[in-house]
Amino acid sequence: MALTEPEHGHFREKVLSNSLQLTRRLRRLRRSPEIRNLIRETRLTPEMLVYPLFVCPGSGVRREIPSMPGIFQISVDEVVKEVNETAKEGIRAILLFGQPANKDEDGSSAIDAAAPVQSAIRMIKQQVPNILVITDVCLCQYTSHGHCGIVNNEEILNDPTVAQLARVAVSHAEAGADVVAPSDMMDGRVLAIRSALDEAGFQDIAIMSYAAKYCSAYYGPFRDAVDSTPTFGDRRTHQMDPANLEEALREVALDLEEGADMVMVKPALHYLDVITRVKDEFGYPTVAYHVSGEYAMLKAAAQNGWLDETRAMMECLTAIKRAGADIIITYYARQAARLLTKSRNS
Repeated sequence: MALTEPEHGHFREKVLSNSLQLTRRLRRLRRSPEIRNLIRETRLTPEMLVYPLFVCPGSGVRREIPSMPGIFQISVDEVVKEVNETAKEGIRAILLFGQPANKDEDGSSAIDAAAPVQSAIRMIKQQVPNILVITDVCLCQYTSHGHCGIVNNEEILNDPTVAQLARVAVSHAEAGADVVAPSDMMDGRVLAIRSALDEAGFQDIAIMSYAAKYCSAYYGPFRDAVDSTPTFGDRRTHQMDPANLEEALREVALDLEEGADMVMVKPALHYLDVITRVKDEFGYPTVAYHVSGEYAMLKAAAQNGWLDETRAMMECLTAIKRAGADIIITYYARQAARLLTKSRNS
């Protein structure tokens, strides 16, 4: 029996629809590791990872941080060994934090040329010259009260703190640092540091600004590592409210105007939207810090057998990269670099 015109049209549409459905098999591009790698949109490389290190006084010191399994407080001699191994794994940048022998109200040991960070910079540059040395510029590790600046009557003073931070940055540059990274969130510190570096003849030293640093609950293990838990109050007066995104863009804009060369969002995983907005709106090298608490959560879950640590690690780092980060600071840097290198060579 012949089909009427309407029936024929309906039949033809159905056939075409079925035909189109058969041609749209997205699983074709997932069927093997080789094809998945070929079309991968987001790629991680060891070169984009930065490995943080905690430098302490002494010799032959290597103390594991209980809340950060696999991460250690290490003396200067041990730092050089660690950096050598890190470089062999394809990582090209480290971030140094210091734990001084003595702390005081003003964090004066932060500008001591013989302090752990300055000593480590010199030795690294002598023995592992092909590694990029980034230094954290803040006072929280050096003050007896654990706050990021100079305090008067339990109030953090912005301008005196900025002046001290500029001196710290110059002392790191004098020791041989390639990049200084102010993490304090004081107003105007990037301009002050840029001016101080230029006046001291360090025009080529770059500034990696912690531009959008949130007042996060995920810094706890870091504070264990450098003994910087505040003895009073908290850091809400200078670190950002986790509820705010537009404010982060204002902070980034100001830091770029003041001379920042790279801008950071910290933490990373809980602020992927901020990373995306910062990269999309400014286009500058964008750094994301996969912080101590984010690392510790994965470690704890893996140790309890709740997840596959390697897969979870790579998923987290890929998400950070996919959000727009050009550079990822992570305590997983060495572990991830080994995996990436193995995958690339297989």
